[in-house]
Amino acid sequence: FGCCTMEIFIVRHTTPDIDKGICYGQSDVSLAATFPEEAKQVLRQLPKKPIVYSSPSKRCVALAQQIPYQKMVQSADLMEMNFGDWELKPWSDIPEETLNPWMEDFVNYKVPNGESMGILADRVNHWFEHLRTTNDETVVIVTHAGPIRVLLSAIHQTPLEEAFERYQVAYGEVFIVREDAQ
Repeated sequence: FGCCTMEIFIVRHTTPDIDKGICYGQSDVSLAATFPEEAKQVLRQLPKKPIVYSSPSKRCVALAQQIPYQKMVQSADLMEMNFGDWELKPWSDIPEETLNPWMEDFVNYKVPNGESMGILADRVNHWFEHLRTTNDETVVIVTHAGPIRVLLSAIHQTPLEEAFERYQVAYGEVFIVREDAQ
C-alpha cells in the first residue's frame, strides 16, 4: 500500500454556552446561541463527504452532525482533558496549592481525580496511531483544544511542555494537516 496521503482537518468545537473563566474539560456543556453562524463558517473550510471522527461531547457532536459526511465515528479518546475536582469551577476558586503545581508541570501533574496533559496525550496519540493505519483519505476530527494541542505537538514533533505557547486554538478553528499513509 503506502500510496496515499491522508488529508486531516482538525476542528475545535464552536463557542460553548458557559461563563468565561470556568473550567469545563469533560463536562458536557451546551453551545452558545451563535452556533448556527459559527457552524456555517467552519463548514465552508471543510471538504465534501469526509470520514468524521468526533469526541462524544455534545458540543463536538452538534458540529460533526452538520458536516455532510461519508461516515461518522465517535471516540471517547477525543474527549477533552478530565479536570476531575476542578470541573465546572471558576479557575479563580481552584486552590493555589493544587493549581500552581499543575501550572508549573501540566504534562505530569495529575489534576485531583482527573488527568494530566501526559495522560491526555497517551489517550489521543494512541487513537491517532490507529487513525494513521486506516485507508481514510479525507478525515475531519471534531474535538477540543487539549486534544488538538496534543495532535499538533505529535504531528510537528514539538514537546508537550510548549503546547500552550505554540498552539493557540480558537473556537471553530480548523487546522489542515497532510500525513503520508503508513
